[in-house]
Amino acid sequence: MKRLSLQKRVLLTSCSAAAMLAAPAFAQGDEIIVTAQKRDESIQDVPLAITALSGDFTREVNLDDVKDLVRFTPGVTGNSADSFIDTLSMRGILTNDFGAGGDPSIGLFKNGLYQGRNGVVVTSLYDMERAEVLRGPQGFLFGRNAIGGAISVHTARPNFDGVSGYVEADVAERNRFFGEGAINLPLSDVFAVRLAVYGGHEDGYVDNAYFPANDPLIEPEKYAGRFSALYSDGPFEAFFTAEYEDRKQSGSVYRATEGGPGWDNLVDIFGVSLGGDGRDIDSDLQLGEADDSEILSFGLELSYDLGGAVITSLTGYKDHEYVYAEDFDGTPLGVNAYAQDQEGSYFEQEVRVVSDTDGPLSWYAGASYYNEEIDVLFTQAADEEVMCQFYWSYYGINSCSDYFAYYYYAFTPTAEGLVERNAIRGRYHGWAAYVDATLALSEKFDIGVGVRYSKDVKDFAISALPVTSDLGPYFGLGFTTAEPLEDKQSWDAFTPRFIARYHASDEWMLFASATRGFKSGGFGSFFISPSSVTYCGPFDDSCLNLTNADASPNAFDPEKVWSYEAGVKGTLFGGATRVDANVYYYQYKDLQVNVPGTGGGILVDNVGKVDGWGFEASTNTDLGDYFDLYFAGAYADTEVTNAQPLCDDTLDCEGSSLGHVPKFSASAALNFNYPVGPGAIRASAQAFGQTKTYGGLLRPDYAVNGAYIDLSLRAGYASEAGWSVMGYVENVTNELYYDGVSEGGNFIPAHYFGPSRPRTFGVLLSYEFGG
Repeated sequence: MKRLSLQKRVLLTSCSAAAMLAAPAFAQGDEIIVTAQKRDESIQDVPLAITALSGDFTREVNLDDVKDLVRFTPGVTGNSADSFIDTLSMRGILTNDFGAGGDPSIGLFKNGLYQGRNGVVVTSLYDMERAEVLRGPQGFLFGRNAIGGAISVHTARPNFDGVSGYVEADVAERNRFFGEGAINLPLSDVFAVRLAVYGGHEDGYVDNAYFPANDPLIEPEKYAGRFSALYSDGPFEAFFTAEYEDRKQSGSVYRATEGGPGWDNLVDIFGVSLGGDGRDIDSDLQLGEADDSEILSFGLELSYDLGGAVITSLTGYKDHEYVYAEDFDGTPLGVNAYAQDQEGSYFEQEVRVVSDTDGPLSWYAGASYYNEEIDVLFTQAADEEVMCQFYWSYYGINSCSDYFAYYYYAFTPTAEGLVERNAIRGRYHGWAAYVDATLALSEKFDIGVGVRYSKDVKDFAISALPVTSDLGPYFGLGFTTAEPLEDKQSWDAFTPRFIARYHASDEWMLFASATRGFKSGGFGSFFISPSSVTYCGPFDDSCLNLTNADASPNAFDPEKVWSYEAGVKGTLFGGATRVDANVYYYQYKDLQVNVPGTGGGILVDNVGKVDGWGFEASTNTDLGDYFDLYFAGAYADTEVTNAQPLCDDTLDCEGSSLGHVPKFSASAALNFNYPVGPGAIRASAQAFGQTKTYGGLLRPDYAVNGAYIDLSLRAGYASEAGWSVMGYVENVTNELYYDGVSEGGNFIPAHYFGPSRPRTFGVLLSYEFGG
């Protein structure tokens, strides 16, 4: 393959319809190139629901990490300010289990390499080439259980066009200063390197009424660097990356909604109340607060043109350490604090062959392997007296001493309170093989068939440590172990994909697809089987020091889905308007969800069935010489059945819709570009929002996250000499909304989490050189 073809993703600068938000009105001949199907293709020809955003766009609108991409992607919701992805939802499908024995439902990839799980997956966006967001099951294309969808980001590659680069500074309220920069250095005709750095700090914006003198929370501090090298000579190309990131920020912050049975119980027993306003919290932070990770990763992509086909090898390695702590109950009482101390490594290897001919048949085939090691120490903490009062005040007992004295025991309080810890050891590996073929039956109509076989093997162990409190482990876990409880299981599946594509004209393409999705089974991190061994109490030792003869880890089965989709892509008004629209329907069963277990544990089980359908569309319109408009919107409707464990073991929510899925979500941007002197005045307005969501299937009125619209304005001047100054106001109306809301229960009240960032004034300064 010629260097031009191998470098096409670098040389073609127009990366998406949405990328036009950060540029003047596009020319009719612009082509948008993506690699979602393992080869370079125009986005208008890809028979998938896909949104692509350019690296320039992510910089100009301050998208800090991969979860921020949801703001401009129809059908995707659930951003959050922490390093977890359990709120990230595509068409209603999310990762419900936050432990370490399952897998995410949405796969995140960087330069084709899998990014992993909570704590390591959310890396910063800097020096990006583009990001591709694919909705619907993508396990066939990407593997690793991407049953809800996939986000694939691509960093800027070195090029041979000369020394070039950029520097940028973002200065704003709350002492925000973030900077990034990159330099491209061609060292010969066939070898070039690129260096990129990113980092900064912003003061927090959430006060804690419990510690009024402390610094505000949600205070990000991130530093990262990347080295990449490219060798390209004739048919051979090698692309290498090495990247390190150090992130420090607050864990999720919670505030009780001050409604519902859980809150009423706390008021009746403790007379609890909350200080601060809706953006503040009032939490005792028994385990502190942290969301800190160090991530080191390497990637190597080798490509060789065989003549008629290109063979590619992808090798990746990632190592990380992660520390997290939060106060989950959202009150000043010591009800439940949570922490995890995690470290792990991930190795992956993929080899694929992609056809490179102009005949009626195109194809690709490949195989992949991964090996993951993950070790986590989980901690749950509570105030001993709060536990005793809550559970036994009904019987007139208002202290742990009184409770123990009733049974003729003496109670000795501990300095750290009731702390329960359990350790997880995961050793996972798997492999997959896939083949896909597309046959053109005519110049306008083609069909594609693909199948993937995947197998996952998980060797899992759980250890519950001794508890120093006299109350024992019966509130968070329900047991302790004398040895690691071990189990090893495997799951495999064939997942086919069928696609039909019809080019009605040079401007319009229609497509339809049917895809089988699969996510392997796993193990719960906070429960064991049988459940009877966790049903004890402070004066019963039968749940203590369990061995493998007594119990085994909590295993759960795979999730499965059939997804059907039809769409249209095309242009209007001589290419001035691009349109991308699709409808979908899926049948999803055996959801892996957290449900209450006996004792204090959290059980991961396969529950229920979801039927969902929706509509998604985006347009980008040239409004003349100076304006262009982007709009994306989505409608989603879901129906849940057979989910009694999520509804207090009743049928009260039979036929209900998923609470976390908004009926409508949308984003829009209006851009202005007016030449003045040796440059142009540029301005834009961006908005994203959604209708209300609920904390669960029961949809109570005390656990509702209201509808919202978040508006940002930007204006400035960009010089042809390479420098630009852009002022901005984000969240112009100072809208208060939350990342999400939970129904809670009888003890932990319904609560909001992740209040929105307040109105922020800032300026973005940048300078580009060379190239």
